[in-house]
Amino acid sequence: MSVLSGKKILLGVSGGIAAYKTAHLVRLFIKAGAQVQVVMTPASKDFVTPLTLSTLSKNPVYSSFFDEDQENGVWNNHVELALWADYMIIAPATANTLSKMANGNCDNLLIAAYLSSKCPVYFAPAMDLDMYKHPSTLDSFHKLKQFGNTIIPAESGELASGLSGEGRMAEPENIIAFLENDISSKLPLRGKHILITAGPTYEAIDPVRFIGNHSSGKMGFDIAKIAAQNGAKVILVTGPTHLFVDNALITLVRVKSAQEMYDACFSYFDIVDVTIAAAAVADYRPKKVAQQKIKKDDTTFIIELEKTKDILASLGKVKKNQFLVGFALETENEIEHAKLKIQKKNLDLIVLNSLNDKGAGFGHDTNKVTFIDKNFSIQPMDLKSKEEVAQDIINKIIQHYA
Repeated sequence: MSVLSGKKILLGVSGGIAAYKTAHLVRLFIKAGAQVQVVMTPASKDFVTPLTLSTLSKNPVYSSFFDEDQENGVWNNHVELALWADYMIIAPATANTLSKMANGNCDNLLIAAYLSSKCPVYFAPAMDLDMYKHPSTLDSFHKLKQFGNTIIPAESGELASGLSGEGRMAEPENIIAFLENDISSKLPLRGKHILITAGPTYEAIDPVRFIGNHSSGKMGFDIAKIAAQNGAKVILVTGPTHLFVDNALITLVRVKSAQEMYDACFSYFDIVDVTIAAAAVADYRPKKVAQQKIKKDDTTFIIELEKTKDILASLGKVKKNQFLVGFALETENEIEHAKLKIQKKNLDLIVLNSLNDKGAGFGHDTNKVTFIDKNFSIQPMDLKSKEEVAQDIINKIIQHYA
């Protein structure tokens, strides 16, 4: 999955012949999973139509401060467009547009949106080779870099003038690759390896029956997704669940029993920086597993159970520099029990769930947690979606390595 997936892209198109390439660029953004809105300069409409870009982006295209066809003079709010975006990309960026960006000459909607932006801004220059090397253009490049904007270097090749040299706008595929590489290089967890457990475990009684629980695995999968989006390489060890992953940074390891999860965790623990144990591991398993299906003969049926290995406590005993995060699901004396787990299992952070909180625990798309660290600092959180809770957990990891 691309790092652009789910991101909001504001694409600014200025008036150069390379504007015809933006149709393909928009398609590539959409294919990468991004949302796209397009702002055009009036001159750019001579090279590519707003209808084309609107159809491909599945959003209206804006090119003026208000729609002249509207009797009520509806304003196209450049501030809303700018604040909506996670990233702004100006491609092609002509010499004229670059000069306006560098000097604050705000005479069109694109420049107004640019001057209102608070997100990272990238620009892909496109012009003839002499224009590209002119001192005024080089001055614009210098100023924009000082503003914190990032240039997507022009390429060499045949130009509209018939000359050949530097000044061609980077090809759409190369723009996407540049963005993905640059964004990835700045992600806060790039270079970190994170082990995450998720889901229930199933402890066999016989070939068809098992002891399990109601964990869906969603919390662990959401944590893995957010960790990968922040650049981490993730090993996700999951018990039985219908969930799947679609990110190349996530290695999915499927297991069934607590023992299989224990073995998988220990096979990876030495190579990871962080372990987040979000799985609902069975505390007990049948002492003897029947090799054939147990017949329904007696009125009562007794299963002798034995304890499973405590994965988190075992990891805590052998951890070196790993940041170890556990979960606690409690129904009474929640804070006290959570603090005891931190000490007994040598944890750095515990995520406490209380079944007394409405909307928390199994079977919900929401969760309400309290963070308690190894110093017993307590941070209760509001009821949130599990995706938001996952982001909060990953934020704790980011803060640890900041």
